[in-house]
Amino acid sequence: MTLRLKDPERERPPSGGERPERIFAGRLYRRGKLVPGEIGVDEEGMIVRVGKDLRGGRRIDFGDRVLLPSALDLHVHFRDPGPPNAPENLEAGTRQAALGGIAAVVDMPNTEPPLSTVLRLEEKLDRIRTRAFVDVLPYALVGDVERVAALSRVASGFKMYLSPTTGVPTPLSEEEGRRALEEVAATHLPLHIHAEDPQAFQTPQHLESLADWDQARPVQSEVRALEGILPGPGNLRLHVAHVTTVEALEAVRAAGASAEATPHHLLLSTAHDRGAWGKVNPPLRSEENRRRLWEAFRQGQIPILASDHAPHAPEEKERPFAEAPSGVPGVETMVPIFLALARRGEIPLAQIVSCVSRRPALFLGLPLGALEEGREASFQVVDFRDRASVQARRLHAPCGWTPFEGYEAIFPQHHYMRGEPLVDDGEFVGASRGRPRRPWEPSPPGEYVE
Repeated sequence: MTLRLKDPERERPPSGGERPERIFAGRLYRRGKLVPGEIGVDEEGMIVRVGKDLRGGRRIDFGDRVLLPSALDLHVHFRDPGPPNAPENLEAGTRQAALGGIAAVVDMPNTEPPLSTVLRLEEKLDRIRTRAFVDVLPYALVGDVERVAALSRVASGFKMYLSPTTGVPTPLSEEEGRRALEEVAATHLPLHIHAEDPQAFQTPQHLESLADWDQARPVQSEVRALEGILPGPGNLRLHVAHVTTVEALEAVRAAGASAEATPHHLLLSTAHDRGAWGKVNPPLRSEENRRRLWEAFRQGQIPILASDHAPHAPEEKERPFAEAPSGVPGVETMVPIFLALARRGEIPLAQIVSCVSRRPALFLGLPLGALEEGREASFQVVDFRDRASVQARRLHAPCGWTPFEGYEAIFPQHHYMRGEPLVDDGEFVGASRGRPRRPWEPSPPGEYVE
């Protein structure tokens, strides 16, 4: 694909040769290795030099601490717009992202009201420009297939639900879904799929636990949904959200599509029965299934890690299980938890950086995800000796809880977006510099689906 989609917030293409305005020194993560080095950043926040002894402007030396490229989270629900009692909004969500080492997010459209019209998307863009602390790619909901072309002139991508979920009580029919794939492919924008086939849902005798929820929306519903849409049109930029099973993953890989796994599906299972606090769509699976999914992730078979951050207020989660909404928070803890796993040797650091930074940037065609000349100077500074225990009272989610209480994490000590500080000594210091972003030319699928 050679088409470049217009990104109205991008000031100019990457360039080189300018004199750095600022120099950041430390141990750089570059091409799979940690090496002493420096990056030179110009006044527009672009990396213009990478080396060991740069000359130029003001110098900030982080010593032996590690500079990692900022992460991109391809799946968040910031609930904006939402009702007056919504558990979150753009300010709160993007603040958590910044504190978790994330500089760009894909925000999903099942809001209240849903982002299914051009007017609502334009209103969302205005809110992003004035309220967001990190960059946001607002997706449009594929509801009325006839609106896809008009929405593509404003949206950053599309989300299609194949089953009922929060904010989407009625999914597209099978025929509408096939038409939607063709319409979205013609826009050259990404399409995220929530893959569950409601015709495969079951009605358990009881619906009181995570195991019951797994039985109600079983593995077969995920696999059957993918059978109905894969491989899709040849030019479709397809990304399958929250894969929960190896069987579904194999179907995605065979079709050459992109896919993500979430921290909760990789780390939690029905054996960790948290009641409705662990209720998500698609469900947490059995411990055996989780272990198989984790092994596939550890072996590099899942290209992208995304949080599916979807908070709900405690009083909503405290309802009877069948009535409680699905979703858990996670944008602030995703990268820190997996950096701690890398430190313990459970998964290579190179794989984590690839799954949260390099591949998401390649999929979206954005100049992020690596500490290289011509990329935006968005990076986090971490000290792998500085470990912490995840505690809800120390996090910044307004909902006030986390499914990962007590997990070890390594939070960024500093975080910069386009050379400007978001986090300093672990404290949020960001300003409303977030931009609405549009995908640019994607890289060939082989570069982000391996």
